[in-house]
Amino acid sequence: EDLYQLDDEIADMVANGKATATQQWLSKTNWRNQQSDISRTSLIIPALNEADCLAQLLAEVPVDLIHQLIVVDNGSTDNTAEVAKKAGAFVVKEPRRGYGFACAAGVAAAEGDVLVFMDGDGSFVPDELLDLLKPIAQDKAELVLGSRALNGSQQEVMPLHQRIGNRLFAWLLRKRYGLRLTDLGPFRAVKREVLLKLNMQEYTHGWPLEMMIKSARNRVRILEVPVTYRPRFAGQSKVSGTLRGSVLAAYRFFRVILRYGL
Repeated sequence: EDLYQLDDEIADMVANGKATATQQWLSKTNWRNQQSDISRTSLIIPALNEADCLAQLLAEVPVDLIHQLIVVDNGSTDNTAEVAKKAGAFVVKEPRRGYGFACAAGVAAAEGDVLVFMDGDGSFVPDELLDLLKPIAQDKAELVLGSRALNGSQQEVMPLHQRIGNRLFAWLLRKRYGLRLTDLGPFRAVKREVLLKLNMQEYTHGWPLEMMIKSARNRVRILEVPVTYRPRFAGQSKVSGTLRGSVLAAYRFFRVILRYGL
């Protein structure tokens, strides 16, 4: 943003013979063409019965950073859709239960060149959205993963079995692809054109892992940035909050590893 402002100001000054050296540098580096356009960013929030969390979460979203705010109602039985609409979000209905189905429906409705995925329970901080977008804007990465481990906040919030599972699958990705990742977090940003080329087919909670595996296979530039992980605003996690949810998630992760990672 500072470079854009500087470039515009100097364009007006050059006519008077001012800041010519800086103008020459800006012209020589052609920095505008080296930046990726993040002005058209779609934020996609899959939500299943998150009415008690969404109002507070959506109020925190930095709307000046995004072009489109999408909430995917994944077959909720509460008033998730109504809360999202009242907060100004574009609501997509996806009655087929499954995290991957919800994400795919959000992608289909998205208009942005960059897609950001974030949970609807308030466990992630929307103000950190810019941290995920910067590496894409600077052309340092095409897929940016928010790591709860790098921040250290997962120790206090994430259950032990979930932390162990994260480390296990991160280790498998490192052994198979040399990816030195610390987390499989769902808070992530990706270029739309890159995601569409991956031909995503997993429609459960294994969807984020499939994205990482296929990105590694296609030599997509992946980068981790630290993000905050906090207790959800209300209710109980559908994955780590119950034994059944945790076991199912682990099974789906192993299935994705076997299907795409070997």
